[in-house]
Amino acid sequence: MLNISKSTLILVVLGLIAPYVLYPVFVMKILCFGLFAMAFNLLLGYVGLLSFGHAAFLGTGGYVTGYLVMETGLSPELGILFGTIAAGLLGAVFGKLAVKREGIYFAMVTLALAQLAFFFFLQAPFTGGEDGMQGIPRGTLFGFIDLNDSLNMYYTVLAVFLFGFWLIKRTIHSPFGQVLKAIRENEPRALSLGYNVNDYKWVAFIISASLAGLAGSTKTLVFQLASLTDAHWHMSGEVVLMTLLGGMGTLFGPLVGAASVVTIQNYLSGGELGNYIHIIMGVIFVVCVLAFRSGIVGEFQKFMKKNFN
Repeated sequence: MLNISKSTLILVVLGLIAPYVLYPVFVMKILCFGLFAMAFNLLLGYVGLLSFGHAAFLGTGGYVTGYLVMETGLSPELGILFGTIAAGLLGAVFGKLAVKREGIYFAMVTLALAQLAFFFFLQAPFTGGEDGMQGIPRGTLFGFIDLNDSLNMYYTVLAVFLFGFWLIKRTIHSPFGQVLKAIRENEPRALSLGYNVNDYKWVAFIISASLAGLAGSTKTLVFQLASLTDAHWHMSGEVVLMTLLGGMGTLFGPLVGAASVVTIQNYLSGGELGNYIHIIMGVIFVVCVLAFRSGIVGEFQKFMKKNFN
C-alpha cells in the first residue's frame, strides 16, 4: 500500500483543482519552475553543493525537446524524454568536472561551464540565436491526447511534476539520500566511513540536472518556446532565490519559493514597477537572508515544532 503523507495528498488535491480556480498557464509555469527549484534543492539542500550553472540544464532540456518536436515531428512524450536524457548527459559531464572542487570553486566551475553552454546555444544554427525557437507544436500525447487543449496540457504538466516530486522524495529518504545528508553535514567523516564521496556527489548532480532538464522540456511545450533566457546565468541566480526564499533543505520549500517568485514577477512585470523587478527581487533576497534564513517553509516548520510539539 502506498504511504502518502497528508502534505503530499494536499498537494495532489490542490494540483487537481488549481486550473478551475487560477489561469492554467500561470499554474503550469509555477509547476515547471517548482520542479526546477526542487531539482536544484536536491543538490544545494541535501548535498551542500551550490551550483551557479543549473540554467544550462533547463535550457538544454528545452532546446532539445523543441528541436525534436518541431523539426523531426517527434511525439511530445519522446521529446520530453530525450530532452531530459540530454540534460542528464550534460550534467554527467559537468558534474565529473565540478564535484572534485568544493565551496566557491565548485560554484565558479559550474558557472563557467554553464556560460559555455549559453554561448553554444547563442551561436548554434538550430537554436534560432537570440530569437529562440518559436511556434513549437505541443502535439498529441501518446497519439490521442491533444495537448493544444489547456486542461490536457495542464494535467500532463501536473503528472510530470508529481513524478519529479516523487523521485526527489524517494531519493532523499533512501539510504543513498542519507549518505548525501552525511556528506553535507560532515564530509571528512563520510570519507572515513569508506564512502566514495565524489561518486555520490556526481550521481546526485546527474539526478538534479536530469530533473532540471525535465522541467525545461515541459516548460518548452507549455509556452511553445525555447529561448536563451532559460540558459542565461540570471536563471541560475533566480533558482537560488526560489530555493532560499521557500526553504533550502525542505521538500516543499522550493515549490513555495518558485510560486512566490513567479507570482511576484507576474503581477509586477505589467505595471509601473516592471522596470524595477530585478531590484525588488534583490531586496526580497536580502530580506530573506537577514530575517528568515530558513525560508518560508523552514520558518513555518520551526513555528509548528515550537508551538505544537
